Amino acid sequence: MRLSAIGDVCHAAAMVHRIRTHRPDIRITWIIGKIEYQLMKGLDGVDFVVYDKKTGHQGMKAIKAQYKNMHFDVLCVMQIALRANFLSRAIRARVRLGFDKARSKEGHSLFINKRIAPQHHPHVLEGFMAFADAMGIPPAEQLQWALPLSSDDLKVGEGLADTLGSYAVICPAASKAERNWTAEGYASISKWLVNQGLKVLLCGGPAPLDRQIGDAILAAGGHVEQDLIGKTTLKELAGVLAKAKVVIAPDTGPAHMATTVGTPVVGLYAHSNPVRTGPYLNRDDVVSVYATCVEEQFGKPWQDLPWGTRAKGSTLMEKITPEQVTQVLSRVLNQ
Repeated sequence: MRLSAIGDVCHAAAMVHRIRTHRPDIRITWIIGKIEYQLMKGLDGVDFVVYDKKTGHQGMKAIKAQYKNMHFDVLCVMQIALRANFLSRAIRARVRLGFDKARSKEGHSLFINKRIAPQHHPHVLEGFMAFADAMGIPPAEQLQWALPLSSDDLKVGEGLADTLGSYAVICPAASKAERNWTAEGYASISKWLVNQGLKVLLCGGPAPLDRQIGDAILAAGGHVEQDLIGKTTLKELAGVLAKAKVVIAPDTGPAHMATTVGTPVVGLYAHSNPVRTGPYLNRDDVVSVYATCVEEQFGKPWQDLPWGTRAKGSTLMEKITPEQVTQVLSRVLNQ
């Protein structure tokens, strides 16, 4: 069970693929959020149970009634949020596998009867892989996600590449405004990318915050070839990301979607530790002021703080400079 968010279900998909690779005989049912299902629908070998958080307790009761006569061998409770913990009670399972004590918040320990092994400073994806470890699934020889993208989904990116040539994607919006970089910063980066011979696309979801920062980038003089914010499905967005030369994004789902389709990502971080939440294959290519921010706020380096400690403040992302971003972009584009 992993309901949300987009980046986290991408990480979970890698764990599911690992199980499917080594134990195709295992029947997998995934309880997932309504929005996240739009990206994972059609994942090979997986039955989905879709939970809409807007349905609240009634939605939980409906799932419990649907599965009242089914007993699973293992329930992987891969989310510690209280809503997910309560929803886990709707499923009967002999083994209720959850996180180790250090990560068991919001009453998580009350809903499980077995734990994954403790880990030292794990990435979220590595935390999910520990569930496969606990079930005795052999390690993955090569990390794969196998997103269920159709030829039509992929054609969106292929068509853009045919029309525009090489392009970079800026996905400027996270779910919270404080995690977003400045419009002026993104506009500056767009100009730099154009000078490198790349077209620049803006991408994002239909949320008002996505549209707001997209408009601000354009107003700041961003050199944008196409503005696709709110104009693609999640799977079409994955197709666009798949053909990009590079993706620039803060701590947001499309950064991890880009990783699943093999596109390099330059992530921008201030509030969360990119060692834990950064684009998994490009953790060395992030531009991060997180370490500085948490040491200023807590008086200790992040290594001496509880894992997952967040920096606080609405203007932390302003500490990132365009020069820092172009330096990393130059390295990534020349690899």
